[in-house]
Amino acid sequence: MYNFRTDLALERRDLYKKAHNIETDVDGIETEEEKIDDSLMVNRVKVTNEKGEQAIGKPIGSYITIDIKKLKVATEEDIQKASEIVTKELKILIEKHVNTKDSILVVGLGNIYVTPDALGPKVINEIDITRHLLEYMPEVLDENTREVSAISPGVLGTTGIETLEILKGIVDNIKPKLVIVIDALASRSIERISSSIQLADTGIVPGAGVGNARKELTQNTLGVPVIAMGIPTVVEAATIAADSLTLLIQKVQEQAQSNDFLNKLQEEDKYTLIKEILTPEEYNFIVTPKEIDSLIEKMKDVVARGINFAIN
Repeated sequence: MYNFRTDLALERRDLYKKAHNIETDVDGIETEEEKIDDSLMVNRVKVTNEKGEQAIGKPIGSYITIDIKKLKVATEEDIQKASEIVTKELKILIEKHVNTKDSILVVGLGNIYVTPDALGPKVINEIDITRHLLEYMPEVLDENTREVSAISPGVLGTTGIETLEILKGIVDNIKPKLVIVIDALASRSIERISSSIQLADTGIVPGAGVGNARKELTQNTLGVPVIAMGIPTVVEAATIAADSLTLLIQKVQEQAQSNDFLNKLQEEDKYTLIKEILTPEEYNFIVTPKEIDSLIEKMKDVVARGINFAIN
């Protein structure tokens, strides 16, 4: 498959299909698309066997991508509508693995002092936690209240402790039945930056999208099911350059000024060529948009509301 840096199963599937000129579904991968309205789209990718795993480099499981267009100018009504979609999709994944009253731990990965990586910790501040109330003030809660706890464990660079080591200790002590992990991702698409949410019931490898992979957070390592919620907040400079070159080629071809070189310069060739030029000079930056502060705040509201209504 193409070597684009992306954490999104949907983008990996699309790249694989393009590389192999496949028009139908890939063997081992089932897909479904649902258009909610002009600004909301849901794509479901299900990896069903080892062939699907090998094709897109994602474990067997379900991957749901919710695209929210025009998030930069989203109103309160738009944010609420998007959060309701998150609630619906997340609830389906939760119900596959645990019962209504089973305890849940919500984990916000990332560094709150680095804006593109701050989504996880910001969401944690908005989660409706109940574990302490059920233990010390059960009379103030409904009898059907689920036990919910939350933590933002920080990053290895500031704690000196692997995230897995922290979470393993917590899981072993408080024994949740399910863990929900929120993290920043890398995307192949510029337009998906802080405007898409990927839900997956296969866990997550923190830092993989920016080439800094840590130990995986999965059912195998934590001992309980792990649902990952990832939001793309960065993209490679090589990807931006490749996309810009695509637009240039299209413009030249529209004006009938194309030549053999431009016609033969395919998607992977552009990306590989640009990356080879940028990487040795340390110019292949990981890039985020100038509006990232506002986008993170809006996406934080979408994700936190979606989680709260799905688990309570």
